[in-house]
Amino acid sequence: MSASDSSPQSARDRLLGAARVLFYNDGIAATGIDAIIKRAGVAKKSLYNNFESKAELVATYIEIRHDEWLQLYASRLKNAVTAKEKVLAVFQAYDDHAEFSYERGFRGCGLLNAAAELPAGAPGRVAVRGHKEQVEAIVTAHLCELFPADEARAQLMARHFSFLLEGAISRAGLEGNGRCVRQAMAMAAEMMEAS
Repeated sequence: MSASDSSPQSARDRLLGAARVLFYNDGIAATGIDAIIKRAGVAKKSLYNNFESKAELVATYIEIRHDEWLQLYASRLKNAVTAKEKVLAVFQAYDDHAEFSYERGFRGCGLLNAAAELPAGAPGRVAVRGHKEQVEAIVTAHLCELFPADEARAQLMARHFSFLLEGAISRAGLEGNGRCVRQAMAMAAEMMEAS
């Protein structure tokens, strides 16, 4: 452990840590500011010194969830050599997400859960859509590498894989583990082999 690892967390970091757990466990609407402050162990003034509103805290939470997934994917991508392995790295990152040790167990994609609570057109929903589009673009790029002479085929397969991933992560949330994601990954591998 380095010296920076043992340093106390800032009030902002403690607030974000508390919000991350409570928003995922209980939902955004059901989590009040007082619960976040209590769990973070900070004064209410600290919240408003760091975030203009709960909406800003929610937006930051969504950004952090997105960055967490990108880090899981980057970690998996390091070991991928072929285009097929790079596509499967996306599925593996979703599986890693599902198998993380959550306080009350895995309950699905935190971004989709958040988006489901926000009204159409809300900035948070737009951010979640952007994340999902970025994941699809990543898959598309790897499939274009796999099928360099047929970009339309790569794009269509990426769309299929995006839907497969979202369905798998939703079912994984209901089942509380990554088994469905691993099954979806096997399906994707078979589809790439058959093409």
